Amino acid sequence: MDEQDDRWIAAAAAALLAAEYERVPIEALTVRRPGLSVETAYRVQEVAVARRTASGVRVVGHKAGVTSRAMQEQMGVDEPDSGVLLDHMVLPAGSALDRCVLMQPRVEAEIAFRLGCDLAGANVGLDEVRAAVKEVFLALEVIDTRFTSWRLTVADSIADNASCARVVTGPMVPLSADMDLAAELLVVSIDGTAVATGEGRAVLGDPLRALTWLAGRLHRSGDGLRAGQLVLAGAVHASLPLEARSTVRARSSHLPPVELHVR
Repeated sequence: MDEQDDRWIAAAAAALLAAEYERVPIEALTVRRPGLSVETAYRVQEVAVARRTASGVRVVGHKAGVTSRAMQEQMGVDEPDSGVLLDHMVLPAGSALDRCVLMQPRVEAEIAFRLGCDLAGANVGLDEVRAAVKEVFLALEVIDTRFTSWRLTVADSIADNASCARVVTGPMVPLSADMDLAAELLVVSIDGTAVATGEGRAVLGDPLRALTWLAGRLHRSGDGLRAGQLVLAGAVHASLPLEARSTVRARSSHLPPVELHVR
């Protein structure tokens, strides 16, 4: 990658950070640079995250996104992406969030994990993943786009940190050997009315497979998943608009519920 590419990447990262700070969306990067590669998009993401961490923000985990067919069809893409979770994004269950601090937010329910030990490598297996996971929980991920619309390519989403804005974490429970997360049915309600459902198997056949994919992707960039980090496996249903003055709740058969109040 040459110096001109480095300058473009730095400028794109700065533009995305400014759009989020000022809450003024910008046009998709693939409009400015048709044919933007996934590799370059991850470089934009890395530069933006590095600028955040240089200001004192901490990385607390990762997200795998667009891992279900419903989300891939909704976004018009055919492959997962990943983003970084920063400390200011994570909210406990029952939190209140001001709709006005975001631009075009949507919400999705996911199965998520907290790691008990590092997980890294090109070919991590399911048994290794299960052994590395300490706790499992339901999460509500609030996605947002710093672009003018949700008509995006996967490269646009990646550059924009996989569209991650906030994560509401439910109570965490140990991942037991007999827990079948593929069969776990999630039900999402807004103001008490069920609006979406999805099983864990919607995520790559088993939400634990999202960690094998994510470990492999991070390995290619010289990184890995670390003990104590949170990992989101991806939505089990198509995302929903997040409206002011509403309460979003996700529940499932074996995991404690998680709730978000939107002001």
